[in-house]
Amino acid sequence: MRTRFTETFGIEHPIVQGGMQWVGRAPLVAAVANAGALGMLTALTQPTPEELTKEIARTRELTDKPFGVNLTILPAITPPPYAEYRRAIIEAGITIVETAGSNPKEHLEDFQPHGIKVIHKATSVRHAVKAEQLGVDAVSVDGFECAGHPGEDDVPNLVLLPAAADQLTIPMIASGGIGDARGLVAALALGADAVNMGSRFLATVEAPIHDNVKQQIVQNTERDTELMFRPLKNTARVASNTVSREVVDILNKGGEFKDVQALVAGSRGREVYEQGDPERGVWSVGLVQGIINDIPTCAELVERMIAEADELIRGRLTGLLTASTPLAG
Repeated sequence: MRTRFTETFGIEHPIVQGGMQWVGRAPLVAAVANAGALGMLTALTQPTPEELTKEIARTRELTDKPFGVNLTILPAITPPPYAEYRRAIIEAGITIVETAGSNPKEHLEDFQPHGIKVIHKATSVRHAVKAEQLGVDAVSVDGFECAGHPGEDDVPNLVLLPAAADQLTIPMIASGGIGDARGLVAALALGADAVNMGSRFLATVEAPIHDNVKQQIVQNTERDTELMFRPLKNTARVASNTVSREVVDILNKGGEFKDVQALVAGSRGREVYEQGDPERGVWSVGLVQGIINDIPTCAELVERMIAEADELIRGRLTGLLTASTPLAG
């Protein structure tokens, strides 16, 4: 399955593993890469740029296929040393970077002189168009279905993707609500050149999280998420549990961020993944969990998606095209 994305980025299959905090580590990224898709290390999962350099090296010990690094800029009381993380990425010889959060301009100024291709994640058509104007090589468009930060426009991918495709000339990756071949084929039909999956890769054998969390994703339905921080205009889609529901309730009643800060601490979310208690803190997952029913290896997942996509395109969809029959008389 060749698309503008696979041709531009040198990837076998038009599938990207999303950058996920605490999860985008060497074993998962290498497994995705070895399956022919694009794996993404998460830069800020590593506590220092030096540790990121080591994690890149560990990934290279596990795969000789291309992989990328996600670097997200979000508001923080003490911002990470982004310039130092960029330098570590450049010096390690990484050729693909996914940026997210704020404007990618400062990233591009560092990365592009070194021949690094940049994918920027956007949650609206206007931001995707702006990223293209700034010179990114591709955009990953996040629909309202996605885990993490879906933006504030609440536009699902059935509308967002074709609206973006109408205005973009660079490759577009569809992100949010995609977990199987049906989503891949639909995204391609809507104008995308590849798909990005986060939650689906959480529920794989190689994902470095506790099996209890993977089983919870399989058990959950599409209704088992919460939209936190809506009153703060910083919406985040997370798993529905006692903690996230309490956060939503406090903020809906007029609470401020300081009133929920302890509940949403990143350290608690990390403990969910490490200790296996889905009620310990807030953790990201998308609506797509409603169609996640097993925990395959990354290779099994990618191979199944590509095979079933081929079957859908050549079989079911082609079969819908019937030869026209002349009218009688």
